[in-house]
Amino acid sequence: MSTPLPLPHPDWAKRSRFHLAGEALQSRPQPAGPAADPLRVEAYVEQVRREGHRHALLDPLQASPPLPAETLQAAAFGLEATQDLTPAMAAQWGCTQVAGLQSRLLALYTGALSLDCSALRDDTRRRWLLSRFEAAAPAPEPHQALQWLERLIEVQAWEQFLAQRLPDEKRFSLAGCEGLVLLLDALCEAAAAQGVRAVEMGMPHRGRLAVLALLLQQPVSDILEALDPESRRPRPDLAYHQGAQARLDTARGTLALRLAPNPSHLQSIQPVVLGRARACQDASQGLPRAQAALALLLHGDAAFDGQGIVGESLLLSRHPAYEVGGCIHVLINNQVGFTTPHAADPLHQRYASDASRVIDAPVLRVRADAPEQLARAAELALDYRMAFGADIVIDVMGFRRMGHSEHDQPMLTRPQLQRLAEAHPTAAEQYGAELVARGRCEPQQWLALRSQAPLRALARFGRLAREPVRPHSPVAEPRPSYDARPALPALDATQLQVALTRLRTVPEGFALHPHLARLHQRWERLARQEAGAVDWCLAENLAHATVLASGQPVRLAGMDVERGTFMHRHAVWHAQGERMDRHVPLQSPSRGAARFEIVNSPLSEAAALGFEYGYSLQRPEVLTVWEAQFGDFVNGAQIYLDQYIASGEAKWGLASGLTLLLPHGHEGVGPEHSNAHLGRLLQLCAEQNLRVACPSDSAQYFHLLREQARAQPRRPLVVFTPKSQLLQDPLSHAPLERLMEGGFQPLLRVLTAAEGCERVWLCSGKLRHELARALRDAGDPCTALWSLEQLYPLPAEALRNALAELPHVGELLWIQEEQRAQGAWPLLREALEGACPPGVALRCISRPDRAAGPSASPRQHRVEQQQLWMQALVR
Repeated sequence: MSTPLPLPHPDWAKRSRFHLAGEALQSRPQPAGPAADPLRVEAYVEQVRREGHRHALLDPLQASPPLPAETLQAAAFGLEATQDLTPAMAAQWGCTQVAGLQSRLLALYTGALSLDCSALRDDTRRRWLLSRFEAAAPAPEPHQALQWLERLIEVQAWEQFLAQRLPDEKRFSLAGCEGLVLLLDALCEAAAAQGVRAVEMGMPHRGRLAVLALLLQQPVSDILEALDPESRRPRPDLAYHQGAQARLDTARGTLALRLAPNPSHLQSIQPVVLGRARACQDASQGLPRAQAALALLLHGDAAFDGQGIVGESLLLSRHPAYEVGGCIHVLINNQVGFTTPHAADPLHQRYASDASRVIDAPVLRVRADAPEQLARAAELALDYRMAFGADIVIDVMGFRRMGHSEHDQPMLTRPQLQRLAEAHPTAAEQYGAELVARGRCEPQQWLALRSQAPLRALARFGRLAREPVRPHSPVAEPRPSYDARPALPALDATQLQVALTRLRTVPEGFALHPHLARLHQRWERLARQEAGAVDWCLAENLAHATVLASGQPVRLAGMDVERGTFMHRHAVWHAQGERMDRHVPLQSPSRGAARFEIVNSPLSEAAALGFEYGYSLQRPEVLTVWEAQFGDFVNGAQIYLDQYIASGEAKWGLASGLTLLLPHGHEGVGPEHSNAHLGRLLQLCAEQNLRVACPSDSAQYFHLLREQARAQPRRPLVVFTPKSQLLQDPLSHAPLERLMEGGFQPLLRVLTAAEGCERVWLCSGKLRHELARALRDAGDPCTALWSLEQLYPLPAEALRNALAELPHVGELLWIQEEQRAQGAWPLLREALEGACPPGVALRCISRPDRAAGPSASPRQHRVEQQQLWMQALVR
């Protein structure tokens, strides 16, 4: 009798009752009768379920061979081929003896499709998935098999067509993984059959042109025009970065399909797609989340395994405000990055999909040249997602027939693998031969298809290529100027009282924290018009309340935004009694008021900001706001500023009204908690793509938010918001009357000078109040102080007009608390020079440049801050 083999991972296996049973049976005598011991059978079945994917024939090139199949033999568990199964097991597996069971299990788990549940800790989900995976799959109808075969030929012909038309251009060919298109076909059909209305999709470069042409039916002439190096049309972005949307009619229903545009930061599109899917679901009228929209994300194997945004984005699925009812992830597994091999390692259980283990996602591993198994993987993945609202991964094992791009020389770095790739038959050739061998296709029929179908496809692409190119995209047209005039009417006394009542209504029996009780008392006094000014907390809450009252929803997200890092918001109140109650004043019932959503995000900048950007694209009617915990922390999401927020409209025509709140200002708390990299952000400004503001009092902030809610066209707003010092400065708290009149002023004249004004100090942010104190203390009657509240677009005309009113001014002094290179000066200097009348000198006062940036010493900070206005006073 054979001795059972030890399981390869004891630490995992000891949690399995089947493994414990297997250990016990090693010393147990074999049953004398012909019946197989049920415990041995269960232990064997569990072993194949757990380890089968490591033995599966998944690599088309067999460059990373699976483990030997002998280790999954029933004999290793003391079972003989002729032993009978119990009636229950025979009914479950459709066979009566151990030999049949072994054959059935190995066919299920070690063929072209396998299942890896090793990351799935939920027993209910695991049992459901195993049951579905092990159920008998009906053979496809002959016409379906021939359709798949023709689809493979079409994909192959598309790659050939592009290579003939544009041999020297980068195309990121799908050759070696042509089955991906079949998988996407099957996923869309399965989604439509389950009532899914929309699919939000993201993918890397490889195969994008094939997906655009063959799945989204984008005009071939447009694709060729975008690739043509001799084209005279404006080209805001590369052809393999472009997205598209289409109404897809499948055999099982219709759905809207959108492929998001994607920069070269490949995985950065992941949270953007998730945000769009969530926004689509939130906007649906009573439709279940899983049916309203499906998030479908394609990944490169090296990128999924190597880019940190993947982990951040995956973890969003565990947060109620970010989950999308499950996302289907598809790995386009070429087994190599640019030049670095990235093959699966079954021996040590290392796979490109391992990042998904953090969210317990099961993995379906499937060979790219197996159409029937690709279709089955699609059905299983979609069913799992719909049943549990959870993520699942399809790892499509293919290869790269050519190099990373068509300019690459793969033989330089992977000669052995490249020889295998070049000699390997195409997926269509393999599947055609397989259908003939199985009697599903006549040899002559296959020969006819093999010779004629490619020619038909090439001819069709040629005809489509001759069609007129569509008119210029709106991306290339001059964009309308940004108009921030408030569409919301000025706040009157009645509206103010309604908003204040909504904010200060406390549920019965709700015990307030003493800090909130004092806040509540101040709001009461304001409502009675007794005394007091509007601080930043009330200004923001009133802005949101009036936007909501107008029927416009608000979504505010970021780390600790419910209370605010500096205790500056208090949008969510927590009862101090024994009950675990929470109260959101802006969510209180109010006739006609829209939905207010406030979200404490996970500890993430990049994924959280990408998600909110995607949300803002899908729901432009929502005032979508993201706040960094400290302004400096946005540098962890710099990719989204560079590649999406600042340039998404210019490249792809995607208008976003996202608002970013970046707490900013030097307070002696070190380099990472001071400077929101104002200069870096202003470098991204061009063609009125952004609005950048630094309000210095609460009324300015109030008007700014209300304007952004309705400004047209939709453009991102970046607000450099106050931190502790300015939040608490009484001079920055505006009287209530200023909220009820006027609007946001890009240029504020803080202090006027005598008729013979000789100098103007210009600053922004909290420095306004410090400089005002210095001027008053100095008693200087000849210097005016102005605050530049909007840094882009610069209010140049207002500045010119204001300077023209002061004919004796000889100097304009720009004062910033940031060091010279990190503040606004390098980007403002030219514009300020253009605004100055002849003879007016322009000078900058700033902190000295340091590699580490702002000081972490409160004492040094105070000294440097004093030096700013002392230098300014020197004539």
